[in-house]
Amino acid sequence: MELALPLWFEIGSLVVLTLILLADLLIVFKRPHVPSMREASLWVAFYVGLALVFALLMLVLGDAEHAGQFLAGWLTEYSLSIDNLFVFVIIMARFSVPRKYQQEVLIVGIIIALVLRGIFILLGAQLIENFSWIFYIFGAFLLYTAVHQAVAKEPDVDEADNGLIRYLRRHMNISSTFDGSKLRTLIDGKKVFTPMLIVLLAIGTTDLVFALDSIPAIFGITTSPFIVFTANVFALMGLRQLYFLLGGLLERLEYLKYGIAFILFFIGVKLVFHALHTNEVFFINGGEGVAWAPEIDTWTSLGVIVVSMAVATVASLIKARRDARRRGHTLAEEIPHFVEE
Repeated sequence: MELALPLWFEIGSLVVLTLILLADLLIVFKRPHVPSMREASLWVAFYVGLALVFALLMLVLGDAEHAGQFLAGWLTEYSLSIDNLFVFVIIMARFSVPRKYQQEVLIVGIIIALVLRGIFILLGAQLIENFSWIFYIFGAFLLYTAVHQAVAKEPDVDEADNGLIRYLRRHMNISSTFDGSKLRTLIDGKKVFTPMLIVLLAIGTTDLVFALDSIPAIFGITTSPFIVFTANVFALMGLRQLYFLLGGLLERLEYLKYGIAFILFFIGVKLVFHALHTNEVFFINGGEGVAWAPEIDTWTSLGVIVVSMAVATVASLIKARRDARRRGHTLAEEIPHFVEE
């Protein structure tokens, strides 16, 4: 079922989103700073409000089904982006990136994520159009990812040093200190790379891994490339402000990974059911659709996503508060506060 939206809306939306991202990029590089709690909160609220307005416009100009698909896709990608953000926190800590320049690193990371996801969206759309059995592959991949997410140990800061980065450290002249946000600097009259290059490569490779997870997940909700791409853009917009807003709270969302794992598992099951329902693989039921395989509707998916994230977040906050109380503190006292620089 094709999205019943006017072409001018789709083109206009992409133009407006591009302008917003460019404006955000300009602000970061013109005035690098650590945003206050109030500033970060206002920006996050603005981007969330923008996504809800966009969903409302889709409802008015299109229909409820596709507005629901956007909301479900956006919330799924948003939850995965928060998980991505947690790894960003580890990378920033591992390489001791000055807080003043963390915004620049984050915006570059977001741009890399958008480019990678755009590429995977195009590839995924082509695969779905030409090979209906790809839903079996997507479903199996998400089921594996969900189980791995649930049982994997907590990431260690040393994992930020992947093979590529270790290779670069051995074969390139990289300084031990930052020089603002520069990638290269002069030391004793010689040009050398700064740790910023390593940080950006670590962020980029992390984005690649998360793009591999997120694209099959959202294609389990909708096959419209327009919805898939805009849901990803809205999920990534405001991510850098969310990084500063949540701060140390991210490390205390202990059960978040289980909520995300449940969502991925649910979408994986949904994809397998869809593949069975529309089956064309000759060795499964003689190439015919499997009658008992249910089609899970968009609103059920949306409900599962919202409830999963809400339960995981509330459970994490309750545990974090109890742990803080055992140590004789309140949760607020253990979370880093914002200091204007």
